[in-house]
Amino acid sequence: MKKINDFLAGIPMTAVGGVFLILSFVLAQAGVNLPVDPAWVTVIISGLPLLYLALWRIVHNPGISKISSALLITVAMIAAIAIGDLFAAGEVAFIMALGAILEDMTTNRAKKGLKKLIALAPTQGRRISGNREEMIDAQQIRQGDLLRILPGETVPVDGVIISGETSVDQSIMTGESLPVDKSVGDEVYCGTINRFGAMDIRATRVGEDSSLQKLIRMVRDAENKKAPMARIADRCASWLVPAAMLIAIVTGLITRDITRAVTVLVVFCPCALVLATPTAIMAAIGQATRHGVIIKSGEALEKMGKVDTVAFDKTGTLTYGKLQVSDLVSLVPERNEEELLALAAAAESRSEHPLGRAVVDAALQKGLTLSPCDTFRMTAGKGVSAVVSGQSLYCGNEAFLIENGIRPDGVAESTLERFRSQGKASVLVAQEERCIGIIALSDTLRPQARDMVERLSAMHTEAVLLTGDNRRTADYFAAQAGITEVRAELLPEGKVESIAQLQQQRRTVCMIGDGVNDAPALKSANVGVAMGSMGSDIAVEAADIALMSDDISRIPYLKRLSNATVATIKFSITLSMCINLIAVILSVCGVLNPTTGALVHNAGSCLVVLIAALLYDRKFEETPRPQK
Repeated sequence: MKKINDFLAGIPMTAVGGVFLILSFVLAQAGVNLPVDPAWVTVIISGLPLLYLALWRIVHNPGISKISSALLITVAMIAAIAIGDLFAAGEVAFIMALGAILEDMTTNRAKKGLKKLIALAPTQGRRISGNREEMIDAQQIRQGDLLRILPGETVPVDGVIISGETSVDQSIMTGESLPVDKSVGDEVYCGTINRFGAMDIRATRVGEDSSLQKLIRMVRDAENKKAPMARIADRCASWLVPAAMLIAIVTGLITRDITRAVTVLVVFCPCALVLATPTAIMAAIGQATRHGVIIKSGEALEKMGKVDTVAFDKTGTLTYGKLQVSDLVSLVPERNEEELLALAAAAESRSEHPLGRAVVDAALQKGLTLSPCDTFRMTAGKGVSAVVSGQSLYCGNEAFLIENGIRPDGVAESTLERFRSQGKASVLVAQEERCIGIIALSDTLRPQARDMVERLSAMHTEAVLLTGDNRRTADYFAAQAGITEVRAELLPEGKVESIAQLQQQRRTVCMIGDGVNDAPALKSANVGVAMGSMGSDIAVEAADIALMSDDISRIPYLKRLSNATVATIKFSITLSMCINLIAVILSVCGVLNPTTGALVHNAGSCLVVLIAALLYDRKFEETPRPQK
């Protein structure tokens, strides 16, 4: 039975029903009477799926949801047949079928982002075995396999480059418009396109574990979830049906005109109310996917439109999350800044500490030559000592130098204090028995951060910083980003508590983070947004929305899209209710008959669906910055 109904509800059979409906209208206008009205064909083609849906919901749906808009349309269709208005019965069924097809077309159009993702899933890869290359199915690639990707080919799995330099078009993953330069040690993602040079990669995540397949699953999950507004619309449909029946009965009893009662049934159907919300949600999700933003559910999209507070993690979200040398201060005239860095890097060359590795990386980036390091010794949590070019070097904190009989002077103390106030880490460098310089290291604020905060402020949305860093570091970066509310030195549970406190102030909170430690906060916030490209898998899974690039300037876009979606839904619901109210009044007064009533009401249903569909191609203007 379901197959028959799916066939009847398809575009070809609905078109046949439309032809017979037009034929019925034309023949009636020409005064030609046939033994069988052609509108019967339309009633059968478009009416049977409605009847099947109404009965299925009565049997399977719980409680009041058994009463649906399909039931009302079925009752209206049967009533129109009973009074001999076959054209009205066919028109009601046909326009409802047309509205359903329009919704499917809009939904399918909004799913183009998912279809493109699926189409980009590579089917083959070039595996290297010894000196032999072989093309194999992508499903046969295993973790650890060595693969070669030539210019123009699609990367078949996630991997790490082990040889070669190239540029990769990863717009499908991150939304970036320009190819990204890649070299040895860089990650590449499944589905991205190698544009220029050849490269060899080692497969790290294959099959269903690859970034592209995870992206596809996230988009598919988003399409299968329903927004609260859609559920509200369903509940409205449940109580509107009894109301329609009551008004129709009262109208029939008072006016003694069964036609008016049938017309009330025809125009009262809340189909526009039911159709508008899911269409708007799907159109918005489709557009977001094109911009590198994966929205997992309509509920998240709707809530994002109500957000008035955005809480940011610092490291890896507002900042790049990677320490870099920011300042070089020589305290002795015989050593310039480059010499100071070269000496420190030589001493740290065997260190595995993040600060030491950052110092070495900075020296190598400058092309400095590092002298051999002898008698290397590391003191955990304090620093390292080594002999470089026959002289003893010490790199570490103030306590480490004092332990080795070296006391920094007043200039060093004041410099250290200045760096602390800026949220920077410092490495003191001593040679033999005196402190010769200070190297400051700092995380780097993303250049888009301040502009993003200003644009959120222009949309009456406040930014809050929640971080585990110390107060000075948090205050320094918050000031750079233009954030005034700061909560520092928070453990994961502290972030959850802070979000709960904000929610108790009647604020709707969006949390943005990237690390495993952010996952509880992402879950507890009204909306969780994860930095998808750099964030941990746990954070991405915990979040409601994922940014597939680390470009936080997408946050204002996401907010504008959500605001527009909520506004569209509210406008569509209001419009559908107004159309229903006017049509009911005209029906009770006898202005509309079943035929014209069906046309007016269902044309309104198609209108709100079209309004929602416009979200998919809408161009959102840049949010103006607040006036200084």
